[in-house]
Amino acid sequence: MKVTVENKKGLQKDLKVFIDKNTISGYLDEKYEEIRKDVVLKGFRPGKVPTEILKRQFGKAVYGEVIDKVLKDSTTKALEENKIKPAGQPKIDLKSFGEGKDLEYIISVTELPNIDVSSITKLKVDEYEVKIDAKETDKRIEQIAKSQNNFKAAEDSYISKNNDLVVFDYKATVDGNDFEGNEGKNTQLVLGKDLFIKGFDKQLEGVKKNDTKKVEVNLPENFPKKELVNKKAIFECKINEVKKPEEVKINDDFAKTLGAKDLNNLKELISKQINDEFKNSLDLISKRQVLEQIEKQKIDDLPQNLIDQEVQILSHGMKEDELKKNKKSLEDQAQKRIKTGLILNAFGEKNNIKVSQDEVNAEIQKQLRMMPGQEKMVKEYYEKNPSAIDGIRGSIYEEKIIDQIKKTAKVNKKQISKDEAEKILKAENEKNLKEQEKLAKHNHDHDHDHDHDHNKDKKKSDKKETSSAKKTSVKKAKKVTKKAKATKKVSKK
Repeated sequence: MKVTVENKKGLQKDLKVFIDKNTISGYLDEKYEEIRKDVVLKGFRPGKVPTEILKRQFGKAVYGEVIDKVLKDSTTKALEENKIKPAGQPKIDLKSFGEGKDLEYIISVTELPNIDVSSITKLKVDEYEVKIDAKETDKRIEQIAKSQNNFKAAEDSYISKNNDLVVFDYKATVDGNDFEGNEGKNTQLVLGKDLFIKGFDKQLEGVKKNDTKKVEVNLPENFPKKELVNKKAIFECKINEVKKPEEVKINDDFAKTLGAKDLNNLKELISKQINDEFKNSLDLISKRQVLEQIEKQKIDDLPQNLIDQEVQILSHGMKEDELKKNKKSLEDQAQKRIKTGLILNAFGEKNNIKVSQDEVNAEIQKQLRMMPGQEKMVKEYYEKNPSAIDGIRGSIYEEKIIDQIKKTAKVNKKQISKDEAEKILKAENEKNLKEQEKLAKHNHDHDHDHDHDHNKDKKKSDKKETSSAKKTSVKKAKKVTKKAKATKKVSKK
């Protein structure tokens, strides 16, 4: 195989590939030997069909299969030998081909730019550590204690009132008839919560242990037996016990009910929990700082095909006139996103950052745990949508890159109080809101112009809403750096 790079300036490359007919013939002979053992033709023993017969029977199909494989393998090899990383699939233009002929073709490819990531180590990042005051921890523990249901059995003569816990058995009827699920044993209700059937627990105020109380209520809209919805039901309740609410004592025993070793350990855990709540949000601010600085990095030349693809994503849903008006803005956004993705990916490759299948599986399991009862649905979604799994892989890859960048960047560690953390997050939220309002205003002005044009021309009266642009993921940049394993449909000349 002989390869010649025909133009060496810019990112557009044309590689002329020549493979002599003897080499092609050798590949064909190998293929015929491969299929000979499986071909069964009348008059020939298995594995003994002459090559000439095979050519007459299967020649066209064999040649097509062999040439496809040769094109795929030689294209990959040509790009690797010339150290060209393609920004997308290369195009193939066949110049000479056919059985008994040399194979000659042109690979047209857009190359990824060489990116120097040494300046990434000069980035400045704020890293926050929230110092949680002991009073904040105590306050959170008190809130938890108040939310705990703690009741103490009352004396037999005690009359129930709001906030008490009543334990009872019941049997219900509608129009004097039983129905499925009309009995309950040791049912517990906290009076005043109204969590059973609306208006039910109010009627249990004023009862005491061993009383029998008839409660009349209308069965709710979500009652399983649809024919009984809104029907009046009579519940005959036998009161087993009345319990009074008791203030929870914050001590070692209370801490143990929450899974801590003792009260001091609980305070440590709660302090960490509060810190983690702020850390996640503050880490997003640090990440944004990294991405904003990366956006300002300089790359002399960006692959135009990637920019065009990104513009298509950003302009999805726009009409032709809308696209023309916003062309410059869309291209600027696309360039920023492509540049950021390429820089992050170059940094990831240089630092040999990879995402294992175990990491992807762990993230999917995490999502399953966050959606109890819907695990099967979520699992099926990922099984049917491989691109969604690619999205998870891309997100993990990006996070690992950002984490590595933070390790090499000039980190300004700041220890702040909870109040300071809240102020920082508030300021960040206000900044984000202003950006969203700016974007909304742009869309509103754009829609106004669009309506004006339509009224002026008296054409279509309906507006097409401009879709919000998706952010380019590092996954996309990572994809285009893979070696070309397949080629686009060839043009035959």
